[in-house]
Amino acid sequence: MKLLYYYCAGVMLCFFIACGGAKTPSPVAATGNEVDSLDKNVASGKMKLSSPAFSSGDSIPRRYTGDGDDVSPELTWDEVPEGVRAFALICSDPDAPLGTFIHWVVYNIPGESRRLPEALPAKERFDDGTMQGVNSFRRIGYNGPKPPPGKPHRYFFRLYALDCVLNLEPGAAAGKLQEAMTGHILAKAEMVGLYGR
Repeated sequence: MKLLYYYCAGVMLCFFIACGGAKTPSPVAATGNEVDSLDKNVASGKMKLSSPAFSSGDSIPRRYTGDGDDVSPELTWDEVPEGVRAFALICSDPDAPLGTFIHWVVYNIPGESRRLPEALPAKERFDDGTMQGVNSFRRIGYNGPKPPPGKPHRYFFRLYALDCVLNLEPGAAAGKLQEAMTGHILAKAEMVGLYGR
């Protein structure tokens, strides 16, 4: 009887370690890691992404941060490859304390588009088919930088040119977008802004 008791206790301990002993990663960290793994597998082409608000490698103006008006910056792109049906954009902060933090998710931007306007409203869907997903604040649309005090963080704006319109509902998280984009990316462009407090 004692032998059976110790056997059952051992089985239960193994089950706990395998299934519940470790914390499940938070949605924020998991989303960020998925985006990072996507970027490692995508070669950058000639496509260029820029903004009239700031140059890549420069500080993001306060207007576009959580300390200012918290509106999205205007973004423009060119040298787009042939066959593009849609674009997607993810803005992320890999320097966040808990892992990569997602600030903006946009997808199904029409293939003929070459810009996103400043202060894009926090709507899930626009008349031209553009959709916005949920960020790590659990909100739709853009929420700008507001890091803890210390060294400036890097904010990556990554644009993906796709060969199809994605079969995604509005409000998708970055991880779902990454999953849907896999195998459909024709080119990638990025720019980075800095912001510290």
